[in-house]
Amino acid sequence: MSPALAESFAARRAAFEEEYLSPLAVRSYPAVRARPEPDSPVRTPFQRDRDRIVHSKAFRRLKHKTQVFVAPEGDHYRTRLTHTLEVTQVSRTVARALGLNEDLVEAIGLGHDLGHPPFGHIGEEALDAALRQRFPDHAGFRHYEHSLRVVDVLEALNLCQPVREGIFGHSGRAPAPSTLEGRIVRLMDRVAYINHDIDDALRAGLLDVDDLPRDAIAVLGETGPARVDTLVSDLVEHSAAAGDIVQGEEAGPAMDALRTFMFERVYLGPVARREHAKVHDVVRTLFEHYVSRPDEIPDGGGAEGADLAQRVTDWLAGMTDRYCLREFTALRVPDGFVT
Repeated sequence: MSPALAESFAARRAAFEEEYLSPLAVRSYPAVRARPEPDSPVRTPFQRDRDRIVHSKAFRRLKHKTQVFVAPEGDHYRTRLTHTLEVTQVSRTVARALGLNEDLVEAIGLGHDLGHPPFGHIGEEALDAALRQRFPDHAGFRHYEHSLRVVDVLEALNLCQPVREGIFGHSGRAPAPSTLEGRIVRLMDRVAYINHDIDDALRAGLLDVDDLPRDAIAVLGETGPARVDTLVSDLVEHSAAAGDIVQGEEAGPAMDALRTFMFERVYLGPVARREHAKVHDVVRTLFEHYVSRPDEIPDGGGAEGADLAQRVTDWLAGMTDRYCLREFTALRVPDGFVT
C-alpha cells in the first residue's frame, strides 16, 4: 500500500472524528508510540493496537485463566477472557453514547487483564506473597503493572500511549488514566465483574437471590442485565452533564454496596478462603522450584536481561490455571499416581 493511501484514510478519519466525536474524545491521529511506525491505510492506530492484542499469545491464554471460581465444573462460568469481552462490550456502549473514541476504549478493554496470573486475584495475592518473601527488597506483583509489561516487553506490541496508560490505569489501585476513554474502562471493569460474579455465585449455589442487599437491588434492578443497564444509563447521563466520567448519587453508592457484599460473601467468603490456602501452596511451590532451578524455565523466561525474580515472575504469571496445576502435579505427585 502506498503512503498516499494511508494519508487519505487518516485524513478521512480525522475529518469524521472532528465532525462526530466529542471535543473531549482522544483523536486517533497522530499515533504516539515508543517506536514510530507508518500508519495503516485501512485501520486507525487504535484499531491496529486492538488487533495486536487479540492476536497475542497472552490474550489467547485468558480463556484458561480464572475469573473468580477456580476450575469450575460447568461450561457457563466466566473466565478471564469472557470477563474481558464483557468489559470491552459495555465500555464501547458508554463511549459511543458519549461521543468518545470507541477504538481506543476497545483496545484498552481487550488488553487490560493480559497480565493476570493463574487463579485470578487469589493467584495475584499468592504470587505477590511468594515474590516478597523470597526477594524482600522487591516491590511485589500487581497484575495491572504486569499487563503493561506484557504489551511493552514480553509481547513487544508497541502500542499507542493512550492504550498503554489505560491498561495500566484500569485498576482502582493505580493512578486514574488521563483520558475519558481510559476512565470508562476503569469503571466498567468494576460494573462488569460485580454483576457477572453475582450471576456465577448464584449458579454455583454460593448465594441465593434473597441474599443480595435489598437497598442496592432496589436502586439498580433485580437481574444482572437490569443492573448493568441502570449503571450504564446512569453513567452516560451524569458523565455527559459533567464532562467527566462520573456516577450519580444513588447508583454509585448502590454499586459500592454490592461490591462490599461480594467481598464479604464470595471473594473472601468461607469457600474462597478454603481455596486461598491451596492456591498459595501451588504458587509458592512452583515459585521456589523455578528460583532454585531457573534452567527449567523455557527459553530463559521473560525478557532478555531480566533478573531471576523477574524471569520467574514472568513465567508463572503467564501460566494458565491448568498448566500451573499440571506443573505442580508433576512436582508433587509420583508418576505412577498420575492418571
